[in-house]
Amino acid sequence: MAQRFILNEVSYFGAGCRKELPEVLNRMGLKKALVCSDKGLIKVGTTAKVTEVLDDVNFPYEIYSEIKPNPTVTNVKQGVEAFKASGADCIIAIGGGSSMDTAKGIGIVANNPEFSDIVSLEGCAPTKKKSVPIIALPTTAGTGAEVTINYVIIDEERQAKMVCVDPNDIPAVAIVDPELMYSLPKGLTAATGMDALTHAIEGYITKGAWVMSDMYELQAIKMIAENLPIAVDEPTNPVGREGMALAQYIAAQAFSNVGLGLVHGMAHPMGSLHDIPHGVANALLLPTIMEFNMPKCIEKFGIIAKTMGVNTDGMTPEEAAKAAVDAVKALSIRVGIPQTLTELGIKEEDIPALAAQAITDVCTPGNPRDVTEAEIVELYKKVL
Repeated sequence: MAQRFILNEVSYFGAGCRKELPEVLNRMGLKKALVCSDKGLIKVGTTAKVTEVLDDVNFPYEIYSEIKPNPTVTNVKQGVEAFKASGADCIIAIGGGSSMDTAKGIGIVANNPEFSDIVSLEGCAPTKKKSVPIIALPTTAGTGAEVTINYVIIDEERQAKMVCVDPNDIPAVAIVDPELMYSLPKGLTAATGMDALTHAIEGYITKGAWVMSDMYELQAIKMIAENLPIAVDEPTNPVGREGMALAQYIAAQAFSNVGLGLVHGMAHPMGSLHDIPHGVANALLLPTIMEFNMPKCIEKFGIIAKTMGVNTDGMTPEEAAKAAVDAVKALSIRVGIPQTLTELGIKEEDIPALAAQAITDVCTPGNPRDVTEAEIVELYKKVL
């Protein structure tokens, strides 16, 4: 069986590496950019930390900022029109998953106009041409969207998240500058960090996992366990921020190529139906879904426990596996993640609709343990 691994053409890492942007644009022969960034990042000045680099070399750009935290089909359609009107030949995505996912949708449709309805991109769309060149600069340490072949867009008509998987959408260049993450609020640092941990753990145990992806995911798990509390408690500490910036990229390198599982399958409808932040939904669900998966993942869970710093000497395989679940839950509580659906405003009567979407989510089949819709209902009830 052939294994496939898709990565960016080039990536840059380290504090201040956004200053490489002009050389990147020059090397690629690009002339004008559409900058995709949300209004919140523009307001706090994070976007300006990048556009100032463009201003210094007089590189022309226009900004598109009509991007919701859970981006929609409408956001992408408007973005495509903005790209066409701007005369740009590339996209610079500045933000978290929302900005980068919107940029991916715009870039794909700009070069594959037969998918201009956007909804036809759901799943593995048979696009023929690579996206418009995207240079992605993440401002959160969580989604890893700068290195993935996935993006998620909400179809407003169905109130459902569309997971789009397309090798043609991967950004050409990733510039991972932890200085862009210093202003990230504590709650968002925690949520996006736990999102990265979910990527690493699900990528490690998914049905598609193999030795190369395991290598990346275990390193990401170790780095997140060590650095997330620092990043949350000391937002300007370069150790925590740089550690998380690199860890989330490492996790995404692998999961993008091997898939995810039930945590994401159940988190997506929480976002589409109740607008719950993706990282919060993942973090809340992760320990419970790990318990559900434990019969299929005893050995790997024991390794996760050790990787997170748990001394498993003298433990049975089952005890070591349970220690992994406990370590994840303890980290979630440590960084302030809500622990029940009730805290997020979700009621028991909402669960059937959530489960109906979760069972059909593109991530669910990758789960190491097969699941039924009735079991998903019960799993939601466990965290109610």
